[in-house]
Amino acid sequence: MEDTNVYGKPVTLKNILKFAVPTIAMTVFMSFYTMVDGLFVSNFIGTDALSAINLTAPVIQLVTAISTMLATGGSAVIMKKMGEQKHREATEDFTSLILVNVLAGLAMWGIGHAAMGHIFAGMGLSADVAGYCMEYLGRYLWFTVPILLMNNFTLYMIASGKATLSLICSVAGGVLNMALDYIFLAVLGMGIRGAAIATGLGYSVTAVVGLAVFSRKQNLLHFARPVFRPKVLANAASNGCSEMATALVTGIITMMFNWTMLQYVGEHGVAAVTIIMYVLMFASSLYSGYSYGVAPMLSFYYGEKNHEKLKKLVGASLKIISVISAVTVFASFALTHPLVSIFARPDNPVYGLAVAGNRICTIALCFIGFNIFASGMFTALSNGAVSAILAFSRSFVFMLAAMLVLPRFLGVTGIWLATPAAELMALALSFGMFFMYRKRYGY
Repeated sequence: MEDTNVYGKPVTLKNILKFAVPTIAMTVFMSFYTMVDGLFVSNFIGTDALSAINLTAPVIQLVTAISTMLATGGSAVIMKKMGEQKHREATEDFTSLILVNVLAGLAMWGIGHAAMGHIFAGMGLSADVAGYCMEYLGRYLWFTVPILLMNNFTLYMIASGKATLSLICSVAGGVLNMALDYIFLAVLGMGIRGAAIATGLGYSVTAVVGLAVFSRKQNLLHFARPVFRPKVLANAASNGCSEMATALVTGIITMMFNWTMLQYVGEHGVAAVTIIMYVLMFASSLYSGYSYGVAPMLSFYYGEKNHEKLKKLVGASLKIISVISAVTVFASFALTHPLVSIFARPDNPVYGLAVAGNRICTIALCFIGFNIFASGMFTALSNGAVSAILAFSRSFVFMLAAMLVLPRFLGVTGIWLATPAAELMALALSFGMFFMYRKRYGY
């Protein structure tokens, strides 16, 4: 069996990056899944279909929210047990949580198909856009179980010292998605349903490989006879509820963005929002990838009560995030026109809206990384309550306040300013919690 020597190494930049770089690359490729869909859909079908992808996002975020909760919360609980040398119990709990994911995926598949017609009927969409929404979401829901397994196996591979394999799966899934997007849309003319199927098959790569990998008992984590412990599921759910809240309220806020844009600009505004979200999603994937990469280390050192390593890891993380933030802000400003032109031609009304919006929303990249890391850190330290407060305040409370106030005074500009304003308020809360709990955890 693989041992835990990987956690026994000193906390240096080199060793941190060995954990973090594969997961950063992995999350970047995962963000490509949706972005590639948008690229092919906008160029081979049109911006109406691009709007439809964003309009289905709130439902898709619900699937993501459940899987993220079980994955991040479960990983923290299980790796804490590993740090406490409870190996057998950890493998039993791991298997039980994977079975819970399968059952949750089947339930969401059924509920989603039954409800999606009612969801889009009340949005006042044109017939074309409503049809695109039904086609895309209907095919996407076929893959709810593989998507849940993918999100879980991704983190469990990292936690068991197989970050490189997790990266390879993500890259393979991304490449498969790109290839199938071209084949289904450009060659076979399958339309937007082809984009959804391509995305689902790309996600399925990690799910299939994970089933094979964790069936091997020589791995640090592996399938065992499941022992269902309600307390473990409750701890995983409560510990991962902050990440669930982030994903869930992201869907709600996306819906608000869409409704507000429909009111001020129309469906062109929804397409512009979609493009800006791709840019922010790509940048955020860097921070999420880093947080996912170091989370098992934080959990292990916490379980081991090694405060010296914990303090070094947190300090180094803040410096690394500062560097990433500076690079992403500069790149987003410098590449605004090329980025937008990938999705919309300069003579398209969507182009001007997206260029103006990207320049304003880029300000948020100064703050997003610290907020994502703070929430992820408290999850890894098994403090799901603080993590949930940070995530919910950032993703919902502050965004809701900004979306309700700023557009009334500034119109469309206020819509774009809502994201930077919410992230700045969240940053103040994140650092407040960070300093409040520093003595308790010794970081």
